[in-house]
Amino acid sequence: MRWFETPNFDFVSKRKIAYVISGILLAISIGAILTKGLQYGIDFKGGKEIVLKFESAVDVTEIRSSLTDPLGSTPEVKLFGSESEVLIRTDNTNTIEEIETVVRSTMSQLYPDNDAITEKTDSVGPRIAEDLKSGGLQAVIYSMIIIFVYILIRFRKWTFSAGAVAALFHDVIITLGAFTLLSDVVNFSLLIDQNIIAAFLTIVGYSLNDTVVVFDRIRENSIVHKGMEFIPMVNKSLNDTLSRTIITSVTTLFVVAVLFIFGGEVLKGFSFALLIGIVLGTYSSLFVASSLVVELDSKTNK
Repeated sequence: MRWFETPNFDFVSKRKIAYVISGILLAISIGAILTKGLQYGIDFKGGKEIVLKFESAVDVTEIRSSLTDPLGSTPEVKLFGSESEVLIRTDNTNTIEEIETVVRSTMSQLYPDNDAITEKTDSVGPRIAEDLKSGGLQAVIYSMIIIFVYILIRFRKWTFSAGAVAALFHDVIITLGAFTLLSDVVNFSLLIDQNIIAAFLTIVGYSLNDTVVVFDRIRENSIVHKGMEFIPMVNKSLNDTLSRTIITSVTTLFVVAVLFIFGGEVLKGFSFALLIGIVLGTYSSLFVASSLVVELDSKTNK
């Protein structure tokens, strides 16, 4: 990676291309969230959840149809990691033990020669689910407010705070959009639960770390190169920190990729969010946060 030792890329001049790319991704993500809605897990929606592992592959459509009458409503049924593992989610108000009995009885009739074992059961009441949803939303909002104030105090410019927080919203919304669009496509759960909220907060921290490193270099260069214009100074700062940004992102991606591949089904959604977030965080720290600071600075100094 010797070509990163003395880079001289003109990042700021490409900001309008970055705005178009980010605008398209944000429009798709917001459109998906508004039309399809956020796909909440049992933590935030309430209900009962059962994971069954069969000896051989099964058909989720058959399972969904066979369980509709016994459970009183159409359950959510999807593959969970492999074609022989199934996640069943229902809003039936009976106890989890009663629902498990109904489900296993129905499955034994539907697949008499394909035995199943229960891998996991979970149950969350609607009131608890609402409390958890509210708590998760508050955690994200409060973290953004604290970050805005922290950046403002550290760098003494509201433009830096606005650029950093806008980049964080950019990363979180696009990741949410990806989860919404892909929730019915991939064979692992992308439902938003407490683990995913933790992943989003991790993304916020990772993206902010990259951005603060760049902002710190801008501040240092403004002291060392007092006569330099602001845009060349931002470009120099981005190039000065590029090697560190790329190496950190690549090594972190390797670790998260291993977690995604070998971490089991429970961690797939969490690690998938981090994979998307690391890529977006690296992109936004190079093309979004600093570019927005340039735009806001040029407008406030007119």
